[in-house]
Amino acid sequence: MAERTPKEIVREGWNRASTFYRPDNVGKDVFGHSFADHRKWLRPLSKLKNGSKVLDLGCGCGVPDALFLSRRFEVVGVDISEVQIARARQRVPGATFFQSDMTKIRFLTGSFDGGISLYSIIHVPVEEQPDLLDRIGRWIRFGGPFILVAGATAWTGTQSDWLGSGADMYWSHADGNSYARWLEHAGFEILRRDLIPEGEATHALFECRKNRAEAPARSLAAELR
Repeated sequence: MAERTPKEIVREGWNRASTFYRPDNVGKDVFGHSFADHRKWLRPLSKLKNGSKVLDLGCGCGVPDALFLSRRFEVVGVDISEVQIARARQRVPGATFFQSDMTKIRFLTGSFDGGISLYSIIHVPVEEQPDLLDRIGRWIRFGGPFILVAGATAWTGTQSDWLGSGADMYWSHADGNSYARWLEHAGFEILRRDLIPEGEATHALFECRKNRAEAPARSLAAELR
């Protein structure tokens, strides 16, 4: 049997672990992040006009972020897991969801007034993340908010029986300074940077605003030194 790719591990892992991570009718995820936490992280998007178009990249089961955002905005969610997308469509019928690898999906330049990617880019191989952030920078209109939760320290690896689900899960983190540099390259101004504890790990939160129309050409080798 051929060895699974990281993205196959992530897709199959979330298909099996979706309800372990966020059970139905529970107001927090398995790591204890509450709906109030998510509302706080999403607060910068509250300044957008009603009906604005917002991207939720790595939307998971749609709860709580797409659910909260869909009350005011036109939400487009993307996730690699068909189980997560099926749950999202059931729980947030007012949003639009695509089951896709986030590095493969394409949108027109300026398609969104704002966007979020919370705990999702860290499931993409790190060598693909700088170009993905550049694409996000093209998708979000000038002045639009973008919230990223990513790694705080560099680490790539796989865990077996994640959350007791029987599933494997893959992560690939850069360090926080690398994400800051990549976001700035993608045309974002970082307005706030914070750390979010999660069990024995810590993640980096970046509150950003799009302030440049186009990212310059990138040397991937240079970015990943």
